[in-house]
Amino acid sequence: MIEKNKPTILISKCIEHEACRYDGKIIRNQFISQLKNYVDFIPICPEMEIGLSCPREVLRIVEDKNRRYLVNSKTGEDYTEKVISFSDGFIRSIKGKNINGIILKSKSPSCGIRDSKVYKDFGKVPPLPKKSSGIFAQKILDEFNNIPIESEGRLLNSDIKEHFLTRVFTSFDFENMAKEKSIKSIIDFQSNYKYLLMQYSPSKQKELGRIVANIKKDTIEADLKIYNNILSKALANKSNIGKNINMLLHLFGYFSDDLSQEEKAFFLDTIKMYQECKVPFCVPLNIIRSWVIRFNNKYLLGQKIFDVFPIDLIEIND
Repeated sequence: MIEKNKPTILISKCIEHEACRYDGKIIRNQFISQLKNYVDFIPICPEMEIGLSCPREVLRIVEDKNRRYLVNSKTGEDYTEKVISFSDGFIRSIKGKNINGIILKSKSPSCGIRDSKVYKDFGKVPPLPKKSSGIFAQKILDEFNNIPIESEGRLLNSDIKEHFLTRVFTSFDFENMAKEKSIKSIIDFQSNYKYLLMQYSPSKQKELGRIVANIKKDTIEADLKIYNNILSKALANKSNIGKNINMLLHLFGYFSDDLSQEEKAFFLDTIKMYQECKVPFCVPLNIIRSWVIRFNNKYLLGQKIFDVFPIDLIEIND
């Protein structure tokens, strides 16, 4: 297997890769353009892969008797089985590539993630009052339910973007660590991710700690699979203000004896401002990071909570 030095992301080809959209255009996206420097993309367009032209007639999802079909919106020609057959073969072809994340085109009848329009027929009929996943996207969702999958539209939200990047780069880090198959490497991984895991799921952070404490050399492969499964579930959780504050106060405890009363009061006031949504999470976190550097705390210097993904991927207006 070729050694990976970047995370691998599956992406709809029309997003910053090729002009293959139904109207012959390419979707420009600044975030995806930046991301090209930090990940390896696998671009795919299921509509082109089944032999459709570019530009082409618009496709749509039609529902009939609780079954959904991918058809030409004008003629009704049915492409469902072709897309399903392609999807199954494509999924088999990428299983060994260790996909770390997936970005699909929003609202697409083939690639949309739960936001594609559904119609009762082809031709001039209004959409039904429901949404669906695209035919290709549904296959992807069913197969890769333990990795982050987002549409490019949702990634415009800074919180969703950061969560996605956190999961992608953590998955990649785990993948590299697991190749070593050493007890020390998994102990170090758990140690470095302690506070990031606490941010997303304190209960699963403790559960992972128990797995690491009982890991054995002769069962390490099985233990790593169990660990990865729980790790994925932990990071699938959304963080929130309460969990973030809990994690920040744990970090604060490392320095409470070394700080002046004024510094402590300033930090606690900042926490209150964060709780009241007056400042973003990065403000109290960066105060902590300044103390980590100032007091040269070796343990906290290695914590992934401070740099789990490249900072260049977050714009100042995020």
